[in-house]
Amino acid sequence: MKALPFIIPKPDQANLIYQVDKVKVFYDKLHQHEEIQLSYIVEGQGALVVGDTVNNYTRGDVLVIGSDIPHVFKSDKDSEASHMLSLFFTEKSFGQSFFDLEELKGIQAFFERSKYGFKLNSNQNKAKRLFLQLENASKFNHFVILLQLLDLMVNSDYKSLSSFVYDKKYSDVDGDRMRNVFEFTLNNYDKDISLEEVSKIASMTKNAFCKYFKKRTNKTYVQFLNEFRIEMVCKLLKEKSDHSIAEVAYLSGFRNMSNFNRIFKTIKGGTPSLFLETKKPDSIESGF
Repeated sequence: MKALPFIIPKPDQANLIYQVDKVKVFYDKLHQHEEIQLSYIVEGQGALVVGDTVNNYTRGDVLVIGSDIPHVFKSDKDSEASHMLSLFFTEKSFGQSFFDLEELKGIQAFFERSKYGFKLNSNQNKAKRLFLQLENASKFNHFVILLQLLDLMVNSDYKSLSSFVYDKKYSDVDGDRMRNVFEFTLNNYDKDISLEEVSKIASMTKNAFCKYFKKRTNKTYVQFLNEFRIEMVCKLLKEKSDHSIAEVAYLSGFRNMSNFNRIFKTIKGGTPSLFLETKKPDSIESGF
């Protein structure tokens, strides 16, 4: 199975797909698909990379991943169960002009937001109830619930999941290369990683890889790696109260504390100590 592009199986050529993922860990290969993905995390937690941005996901999250956005779920290493309910559809699933109908004009904001992916920051319980109705609903009612979810989402607070999305579909070669780089990074972020090492994973020279990665993510590889490590730091600081900041930094791949403190402040807009005191929700945005 190729990770990029990824084809969502369509039972009976259905235009709206309801999928239940109930596994130990979610599919952990970088992939993209034409369909827009609406998901409710019933159980599980971990990292979620969407486009150029590292996020964390946890139980109760309601997520939207837009068409052809490269993304990967990386369940926690000690995960015991991962359970996600999802709907997949395209803007043209129900006809070329279906969502252009006057009665549905209010939903257009959803498609704009979905281009970068987003997470609901309000009305999560209402969305959860709608997702839980899907299991015993008919295919017609799946469609009705989808419209209800779209209406709810355009009237909810949200947080974008990425800030940059490469505007071209990945070829098979690009897909394999980026998948290998992301998989290597997500599995080895807690170790020392050199540009020479990751360039070999991509089968490129260091200079060629740096340009290649920057073009497709709008940031350097080192920036991406640091952002991922900082997200892991924040997660561990909230979960492991018996660990010091220095211990958590080391477990996340930082070997120099002064360098770690500088990077943390640049990405989070404050010191690790302040974050530990406030324990605000995860975000790579500046400030707590």
